[in-house]
Amino acid sequence: MSTAAETEIDIKQPEPVARVVTKRKPVFVKVGDLKPGTNGHTLAVKVLSATTVLDKKSRYTSSYTSRPGAAHTRISECLIGDETGTVLFTARNDQVDLMKPETTVIIRNAKIDMFKGSMRLAVDKWGRIEVTEPASFTVKEDNNLSLIEYELVNVEE
Repeated sequence: MSTAAETEIDIKQPEPVARVVTKRKPVFVKVGDLKPGTNGHTLAVKVLSATTVLDKKSRYTSSYTSRPGAAHTRISECLIGDETGTVLFTARNDQVDLMKPETTVIIRNAKIDMFKGSMRLAVDKWGRIEVTEPASFTVKEDNNLSLIEYELVNVEE
């Protein structure tokens, strides 16, 4: 009988595989191509106007809040657009500072939210907003996609 000390077990560990992460190039979409219920959009747009909708300071301003900036909530509705049309963008908290009129921004991983039957573009924690150099296009202001009212219709077969 052999003891555990005498038995030699040869366990081979798998060789570490170097994973190469290849980033794919962003596919820029135009405002005119946005559809309800879609996400993952990357756009280069100009900010036409920004209206503060909510600027609320919490009654409970303490150092025990769960996240930084939780004591102050800011929401702004910004009209943004490119050469194909315009749409309303809902900017939240730190995003409000970036979305100033007459600036050009690149919005990454944006989603379409529906609000009272109309489209709003928004960026959550997975998205990003970057201010960039002024764009050369002129915004087509007569095609506001947020003015189109959508209705959910159930289709029975």
